[in-house]
Amino acid sequence: MTDFHTLLLNRRSIRKYQDKELSADDVKLILEAGLLAPTSKNLRSWSFTVVEGDEALSRLSQCKPQFATPISRCKLAVVVSADASVSDAWVEDASIAATYIQLQAEALGLGSCWIQVRNRMCDDECTASEMVKQMFGMDDEQQVLCVISIGYKDEMRKPADSDKLCWEKVHIGSWK
Repeated sequence: MTDFHTLLLNRRSIRKYQDKELSADDVKLILEAGLLAPTSKNLRSWSFTVVEGDEALSRLSQCKPQFATPISRCKLAVVVSADASVSDAWVEDASIAATYIQLQAEALGLGSCWIQVRNRMCDDECTASEMVKQMFGMDDEQQVLCVISIGYKDEMRKPADSDKLCWEKVHIGSWK
């Protein structure tokens, strides 16, 4: 296993995947990572819907017809949602869990891409969230944050360049 800093430098959004199934053990580790994510007041407002199979993934990719194509190319997608009635910090809870899922995928040598669903439209009349909720029969209280596409990488991306970090965004002791 690589050190955490190297993992962070190498985790990049991957939008092209090989036609190769993930192992059940890898899928379990990815889901465990989400379940291990901290939540506000330990309320665990998040839920994860696992989507596999070419037909289901293709349908899910239509939640945002122009910007969700990585979902149709992957072998596993995880819909990250949360019950907004459980916690007012549901966005933060679900975001941390989604990030843990992506980091675990990278640690396994897999690629992933965050597909934003919250506050996005499927078409002129339907939100991406509503489409996903209908597709999977989710409760009204569930709010869909994102879909994480996961698979074996079929593209190589350069690691992040630590020399290009925006240190001017760091303020110590005061804003100025």
